[in-house]
Parts: sequence; C-alpha cells; structure tokens
Amino acid sequence: MKVKANGQAVELKNVGPEDMSDVLVKIEKSFNISLNDTPANEVQNFGKLCEVVVEKVKKTNSDSCTTQQAFYKLRNAIHASAGHDNDIIKPQTKLADLFPRDGRIEAVAAIEEEMGFEIQLLKPKQWIVNAFTLLLVVSFVLAFYYLAIGIGGMVIAGLGLQLAGRFGKEMYIKTVGDLAEKIAREHYLKCRRDASTINKNEVSEKLRQLIVSNA
Repeated sequence: MKVKANGQAVELKNVGPEDMSDVLVKIEKSFNISLNDTPANEVQNFGKLCEVVVEKVKKTNSDSCTTQQAFYKLRNAIHASAGHDNDIIKPQTKLADLFPRDGRIEAVAAIEEEMGFEIQLLKPKQWIVNAFTLLLVVSFVLAFYYLAIGIGGMVIAGLGLQLAGRFGKEMYIKTVGDLAEKIAREHYLKCRRDASTINKNEVSEKLRQLIVSNA
C-alpha cells in the first residue's frame, strides 16, 4: 500500500531498512507499544501495520481529536512557561513571534519541561550540519592513509554535530498548529486528555504522518 510523501506515492517496501527502523521506533514511542514480535511482512504493509498498532494499544475508543488536544496542551505549556496570553496563541500563530531568537533555547526547554516530553523544535543551520558531515566523511577516508589525522577529524566532526544540535536555534516548523500536529503524531498517548483512550479512526493518519515525515 502507498502513502503520500511530498506529493509522491511511497511504498513501505521501498522505504530503506534504516528509515523503517526509525519509523518503528517512533511508532513504539508514540503509542507506548513494542513491535519486536511483529513479523516483518506486517510492518512492511501499511494496512497491517495500522491493525497491529490498534490491536497492541488496547485502549478504549474515543472519537475526540488528538491534534486538537495536543494544541490545547501546547498552548497551556506556552502560557505557563512563557507567560503569553492564551488569546494570542492560535493554530496559525507563528512560532517565531512567540519565541524570539534570543532566549529561544531556554524558552523551548521550559515548554518541554512543562509538557513532560521533548518536542524537538530547534535545529542547527543546515550548512553547519552539512559542513561537519562532510568533515566526518573526509576524515573517515583520510584515516585509511593518515590514521591520527583521520581520527582527529572524526572526533572534531562528531563533537561539532553534537554541539550544533544542542545550540541550534532554527525552527523549521512555522506555526503553533504545525507543532501541535507534530507532537500529536510523535507523542500520541501523552497528548490525549485521557491516556486510556485512542481514536481508532485517526490512527492510520498518524502512522502515515510518521512515515511521511521520515521519508
């Protein structure tokens, strides 16, 4: 079965093993389940994967919208941690207006503490990631000829990527609504007002979003 990614149809069987592994980890985390005992042919079939997740979650069905609940949870966290009035926090509100660049790291950390999980909103500039990634690749090749220099370069590249991730301030998600959709798919049960329930009708869409965001 196909899902859409950037307007293109994506077959689960064509998703690389590493990418699919990342997707399954995110699914397990979002729905608080384990897929270790699930046959490979079932996780490679989108319809079967949806059935497996619903079966393993074993929660009471409720038709309430998880993305809407994620928005209210996010809005309350922003209000509590940053002091913004709820009236100005709408789905279309731009995150850059709520979190100026100065103090952005601290503000996001405070929201994560309030919500009880990481929202992974901030990233380093892409050119920085590309530069350290290139250094890592070059250093790896160089290590075959000049071991000490190559290892030194890989250490520097690894530390650079780690620091870039820790101190990155770029927000590639633009609005509060977009962020609510992200946390609803990545932390499904934690966004539910009643964590003992799921909306079975929306599980397939959340799984599709997880796959597409990782494609």
